[in-house]
Amino acid sequence: MLRDLAEADWTRRAGLAALTAALGAENIRWVGGAVRDGLLGVPVHDVDCATTLLPEEVIAACNRVGIRTVPTGIEHGTVTAILKDGPVEVTTLRRDVATDGRRATIAFAQDWPEDAARRDFTINALYAHPETLTIDDWFGGLDDLREGRVRFIGDARQRIAEDHLRILRYYRFQTRFGAALDETAEDACADLAHTLKGLSRERIATELLNLLALPDPHATIVRMKARGVLGVILPEACPPQIALLAKVIAAEAAQGIAADPVRRLAALLPPSPEVAENVAARLRLSKAQRTRLVSAAERGASDGADPKALAYRLSLPLAIDRLLLTGHDARVFEGWTVPIFPLKGGAIVARGITAGPEVAKLLHKIEARWVAEGFPSTDRVNQMLAEELGTSAFKFD
Repeated sequence: MLRDLAEADWTRRAGLAALTAALGAENIRWVGGAVRDGLLGVPVHDVDCATTLLPEEVIAACNRVGIRTVPTGIEHGTVTAILKDGPVEVTTLRRDVATDGRRATIAFAQDWPEDAARRDFTINALYAHPETLTIDDWFGGLDDLREGRVRFIGDARQRIAEDHLRILRYYRFQTRFGAALDETAEDACADLAHTLKGLSRERIATELLNLLALPDPHATIVRMKARGVLGVILPEACPPQIALLAKVIAAEAAQGIAADPVRRLAALLPPSPEVAENVAARLRLSKAQRTRLVSAAERGASDGADPKALAYRLSLPLAIDRLLLTGHDARVFEGWTVPIFPLKGGAIVARGITAGPEVAKLLHKIEARWVAEGFPSTDRVNQMLAEELGTSAFKFD
């Protein structure tokens, strides 16, 4: 059962009332995810606004009342209004003039149903009046939302031909909102999966990681593999890796660890640093994401032997990845922080050792003993240093 949109907290934001007053209630409608999620009772962060006003008219109207705007996508009709309770993207109604599966040439429009018709799914084409919150629904999105059905607007193949990324968006939205499969959509995505090859790697990576960040995408990944979609974007993923993904998802839930899309991506890859490097490069992942993916690929059964030593050597996040991927319990880190080695080179030099390689060698030797003993206190480190130097213990800062 859908909620009354008036119950959604976001509809009572003061900034939205100010924006409505500036642009005129009959000129705008709230649209997209905020409306959909508000009806489902899901927390809403971003609010989007559709308008019959041209971008320059939006900017002028906001300027008159002191609302700052940023032309974030003005060539596509989008201006961002900077409000105290969150920015709002205001986009002029549009119609597609030409599409090539990657980008669209648009023209501004004045017709609400025409703007709705160019959107991807029926549940994303719900427009709410800013004052009455009355919802306009030209394609059965409310019924689809009630029934947990993710359905393309109009012909699924045509929608995908307009933007090939809609294949991956379909799987993400179906995972999040779908209770039953739409066979027409499933067939269209499978038949046109090859078109994903024409998209930028960054767009594919973003959608794939967004999918993997959902609570439990395993069944969707299985279906994408079976229908030939996953093989186009991630051919390295094979049944054993997909089975590992299920185990990692279950371990995260059982151990109270937040779902992480990069960790889950690592589960879908064989434990090969070379493969991880190639995938990170192909998907244009960030340096931090690449580091995590490669570290996860270096995992081994011995990772669980001394988890805290592993965390000290790698970092806590990388150690958690490795433990979950190798079937170990990462709750060993609860309430624990990676300690800092208390010995510095200056303390060794003060004992008469000339600065240089010998100091570094001694530091590494004592640090290894300290880690092996489970990070004992400074007094114990004093003892270790004394033992290595063959002298009595001393204190250092």
